[in-house]
Amino acid sequence: MRGLLLINPRAGRAAGPEAEELRDEALARGIEARILREGEDPAELARSAEAEILGAAGGDGSVATVAAVAVERGRPFVCVPYGTRNHFARDLGLDRNDTIGALAGFAGEERPVDVGRIGGRRFLNNVSLGIYASLVHRREHHRRRGQVLAGARALWLGLRRRRGVWATLDGDPVRARIVLVANNAYQLDLFSIGERDRLDEGRLHLYTARGWLPSAWEERRGERFTIDAPGSSLEAAIDGEPAVLKTPLEFSIESRALRVLLPRAPG
Repeated sequence: MRGLLLINPRAGRAAGPEAEELRDEALARGIEARILREGEDPAELARSAEAEILGAAGGDGSVATVAAVAVERGRPFVCVPYGTRNHFARDLGLDRNDTIGALAGFAGEERPVDVGRIGGRRFLNNVSLGIYASLVHRREHHRRRGQVLAGARALWLGLRRRRGVWATLDGDPVRARIVLVANNAYQLDLFSIGERDRLDEGRLHLYTARGWLPSAWEERRGERFTIDAPGSSLEAAIDGEPAVLKTPLEFSIESRALRVLLPRAPG
């Protein structure tokens, strides 16, 4: 089967092969590979491709963009970890330090996994609202302006916002500064979002916390949620990428909608 790998050279990776090296390795395996140029839309490239398998090398945002097209077109998908955190690759069981090894997925075994949906947009990991989303937006804003310590400044400004009730969840008031809608259940601790044991449970998990360093998380689970707020839009972070979404926000899950190809186990 013909495969296409779209490579994001600006994914923020800390180590690993150069984009050209990854492209050449893919070509040597019979996989069409393209390094994305500044301003190119990976979704449009994936939609217009004749390849039978779609793949993405990048961080969670890049991977989610191409994976959404794979669902749309009913194509198998290959995830190649090439970003900073690569949470989706981790939860798939891939070695995040072995970018080249992930190319074996183009000749690998299929594993269907769930995909979250917010309105007409799909996500692989989660959608955050409240302080975390504000942090992502402000960090991106200050990064574009070239300011140092952008993340710390974003956090400080975020602490001054989102106090009290600022939204409703299925009609009930949300008294939280952090809202996280996740595709399947996460292991959560005080300071971070951990791993997922499953990607095919067929449920969304919604977590809320009242502090910016939460001492406890409240959890709901279901197949659909509706979040509304005053005004016409809310800042969000979708798979770690900033977004502004029109309200009300309609969340749903597409059970086993993404056909992921993974490298075959040894032996």
